[in-house]
Amino acid sequence: MFRIILCQPDKHWPEIWSFLQPVFAAGESYPVAMDVSETDAKLYWFASDKTTFVAIDTNSGTVCGTFYIRPNSESLGAHICNCGYIVDPAFRGQGIATQMCQRSQDIARTQGYRGMQYNLVVSSNHGAVRLWQSQGFDIIGTLPGAFNHRELGYVDAHVMFKSLI
Repeated sequence: MFRIILCQPDKHWPEIWSFLQPVFAAGESYPVAMDVSETDAKLYWFASDKTTFVAIDTNSGTVCGTFYIRPNSESLGAHICNCGYIVDPAFRGQGIATQMCQRSQDIARTQGYRGMQYNLVVSSNHGAVRLWQSQGFDIIGTLPGAFNHRELGYVDAHVMFKSLI
């Protein structure tokens, strides 16, 4: 079991960084420099336009995942949100990403968002594509060669969307 709470950056960052860094360094799913510094990664994950949450294992108190919600655009497009999710590899396969996705939609609705859009779902990240589709997201566009995958080179990336109303 786990619970999702608002992130306290000073308290939770060391645990988040312990699994965020290897995900960024892998160069397979996030458009962040593979050698991003800890300082720059923290600025990215906690940018002023983002509200960040953590999934906490209720048995150990360990941070097992994190996600953020932010407006996808400014002003007249700010009613659509964007999210980013990462689960600690030690906790994968336990439904945490599914629960974070569901919870983020609930939070987004309470914050007044009318839709959720993922801007760059790497097509070779089959698990993520399947998960988001199982949660009702549609691929509304594919950007040819939009992601420079560390191992595969230039691969397509999907834009995925779900209405929240």
